Amino acid sequence: MKKVRMRVNGRVQGVGFRFLTKMAADRLGICGIVRNEHDGAVYIEANGPEAALTDFINLIKASPSPSGRVDQCEISYDDSIKERTSFNVTY
Repeated sequence: MKKVRMRVNGRVQGVGFRFLTKMAADRLGICGIVRNEHDGAVYIEANGPEAALTDFINLIKASPSPSGRVDQCEISYDDSIKERTSFNVTY
């Protein structure tokens, strides 16, 4: 089980990015959270099998929202991230 923290910048708020991130996570069996940040970024914590997590990261980098755009995606693997059993949009 791998755990990753992501901070995504670009056109990622107001375009369904969080909802479509959750749909992608559910489809791939990824657990975690996604939330908007006050500075316009989106924050994601995710855990899951390494291959599925790699697919998830690639989907996020390409923007799960057709009207979104990812300009920058900071990724860090961190085993101290809380392991979750579902994927949720938080506020």
